[in-house]
Amino acid sequence: MKLGEFQELTIIKMTDFGAYLAQEANTADKVLLPAKQLPKDAKLGMRLKVFLYKDSQDRLIATVNEPLLTIGKFGVLKVKEITKIGAFLDWGLEKDLFLPYKQMVGRIDAGDEVLVSMYIDKSERLCATMRGLYHLLSQRAPYEAGDMVRGRVYEFSDNFGTFVAVDDKYSARIPKHEGHQDLKIGDIIEAKVVAVKEDGKLDLTMREKAYIQMDTDADKILSLLNEYAGVLPFTEKASPEVIARETGLSKAAFKRAIGHLYKERKITLDDGKIRLNR
Repeated sequence: MKLGEFQELTIIKMTDFGAYLAQEANTADKVLLPAKQLPKDAKLGMRLKVFLYKDSQDRLIATVNEPLLTIGKFGVLKVKEITKIGAFLDWGLEKDLFLPYKQMVGRIDAGDEVLVSMYIDKSERLCATMRGLYHLLSQRAPYEAGDMVRGRVYEFSDNFGTFVAVDDKYSARIPKHEGHQDLKIGDIIEAKVVAVKEDGKLDLTMREKAYIQMDTDADKILSLLNEYAGVLPFTEKASPEVIARETGLSKAAFKRAIGHLYKERKITLDDGKIRLNR
């Protein structure tokens, strides 16, 4: 019998509280299917398709209900609760699926919907993980450069950028220079396909063409100037990392927006400082 998978088992014993199921070749290894899940015509020798998991007391149990996730698959589950040891996810069965803290790749909150896969831990229990999704996502997206897509953020990388599951199943990435300060795990985004790589993965951008995006970037800088009492604590000469951390913009986008604001006389650049022109 396989934990975390659907399989066909045979009813070998009927009781008031349910039926015991086993593989035909091994009646010594059996599992309970609760009475409320038994079909009305249940009888000895009947074959049933069931899913095996563990109940709240870590006992192997069968169900005819279909979970939202099985071993070897990935899917989107809703976070029901955050505790000191991890999160509990709704996967369609009576007992919630446990997501340990060490299997998280970023902050999540109750009510979030996150992309996870499932594994069996050292204690032979089913658990969720947010890790390793990159290798599970499909590389055969039906999109081309220029297409607009929707995707779910599932991981961040300081080296590579923001990883996105387009349509919750296709592998995609937003490059690191665009930043991800305004995003969190589980966010649904709209983006444009910049390129389709040779391996089928998608490169995305959330930024419009420079001349369209410039006004949005300029507004962001004006808001930041107001937060800093009219003077930014860094200049155009700051490192790309500092600019990305403080503004969420690449250095090139930041300089374009600063130039735009300067031409409109909304800021001054005296003494090497970026000041709001009041």
